[in-house]
Amino acid sequence: MQFVCRVGTPDGRVLEETISAGDEASLRTELAKRGYHLFDVRRRGVPRKLGLTSFSLRRKKVSAEEFVIWNQELAALLKAGLPLLQALDLMLERMHNAYFKGILTDVRDRVKSGVDLSEAFASYGDVFPRLYPSTLKAGERSGELEKVIRRFIRYMRLLLNARRQVISALIYPTVLVGLSIAMMIIMAIYVVPKFMGFFSELDAELPLITQIVLAISSFASRNWPVLLVGTVAATYIFNKWGETSPGRLAIDRFKLRLLFLGPVLHRFALAEFCRSLGTLLAGGIPLVPAFEIAASSVGNVFVRSRLEPTIQLVREGKPFYSALEESGVFVDMAIDMVKVGEATGSLDEMLGSVADFLDEQIETRMQRILSLIEPLMLVVMGVMIAILLISIYLPLFGLLGSSKF
Repeated sequence: MQFVCRVGTPDGRVLEETISAGDEASLRTELAKRGYHLFDVRRRGVPRKLGLTSFSLRRKKVSAEEFVIWNQELAALLKAGLPLLQALDLMLERMHNAYFKGILTDVRDRVKSGVDLSEAFASYGDVFPRLYPSTLKAGERSGELEKVIRRFIRYMRLLLNARRQVISALIYPTVLVGLSIAMMIIMAIYVVPKFMGFFSELDAELPLITQIVLAISSFASRNWPVLLVGTVAATYIFNKWGETSPGRLAIDRFKLRLLFLGPVLHRFALAEFCRSLGTLLAGGIPLVPAFEIAASSVGNVFVRSRLEPTIQLVREGKPFYSALEESGVFVDMAIDMVKVGEATGSLDEMLGSVADFLDEQIETRMQRILSLIEPLMLVVMGVMIAILLISIYLPLFGLLGSSKF
C-alpha cells in the first residue's frame, strides 16, 4: 500500500512524499533508517484530518488540553533539575489515559535507547501537532528544552483560548436557530393540520397565505419519513464530500465568504499561522522549514493552499513579507508589521504581535456579530411565528366578520 508522508530531512527541509510500504510500522522503520522525522502520515486517498480540540489516530484521542497539561508538568520537572528519563518515568506513573500512556511508554523506551525526544515524538506526527517535534528539536539543539516547551505551551494556550472564544460566541445564536426550527417543525406537523381539518369542514375560502402554509404543512406531515431519510442521506453525502480534498477546499473557501463569520475565520487562520511560525522561529528553526511547518499546520485548507506555494519565493531569496503579499490572504496591516519585524531582525516577536493584533480583531468582530445576530434572530423568529399565526387566524377573523351579517 502507498502512504502520503510529510517528513523532515536531516538537513532541515520538510517534504511530502508518497512511499510504498507493507504497513505503517514498516514505513516508520524505513523512514527512521533514512534519518527522516515523520510529521504526518496517511494512506493515499484518505484525506488529512485537522483539528485543534483533539489529536486523533484510529479513533483514539489525546485531548489538546491533556497534552498541554502534560507538557506543563514535563517543563516543571525539567526546571527542577530532573533528568529527562526520570521525568518521563514519573509522569507515566500518574498517567490515566491508556492510549496516551501507551504512546509515552514507547517514547520513553526510544529515549532510553538513545533516540532524541523530538525524534521519538516525530514517530507520532499524526497524533500530536506537527510543529511539536520541530519545537523539541530546536530546544535540544540549543540546550534549552524546558524553555522551548514553555513557549509551545503558551502557543497552544493562546490558540485554544481563541478557538473557545469563537465557539462560545456562536453557542447562543446556534441555540436560537435550533429552537426556532424545532418550533416551526412542531407547529407545521402537529398544530397546523388540526386547523386544516377545521377549515375544510367550514368550506370557507382561505386567504393565499393560509393556503401556502396549509400546503407546506400537509406535504411535511405526509412525507416526513421521506424528508427525514433525505436529510440524513444528504448530510452523509455532504460530509463524505467534505472529506475529499476538493470538497474540503471548497467548504473552507466558502467559510471565508460568510457574511459575518467569514472575516473572523479568516483572521483566526492567519493568527494560527503567525503563532506557529513565531514559535518555531523563536526556537531557532530556520525560516524556510519553519514556514513549511507553520503553513501545513493551518486548519483552513484554502488559506493553507494559498500559503504553501509562496514558500518557494522565500527559498529563492524574496523577502518574507513579499511572499505573504503574493499569497493574497494576509491583511495589509499584518504585512506591514511583518515587514518591520523582518527589517529589524525581530521577526519572531513581530509575528507574535501580529497574532495578538488579529486576536483583538477577532474579539471585536465577534462582539459586533453578537450585537447584530441576537436581535436579528429574534426578528426572524418573530416573523416566522407571525406568518403562522396570521395564516391560522386570518380565516377565523373573516368568518367572524361574515357571521355578523
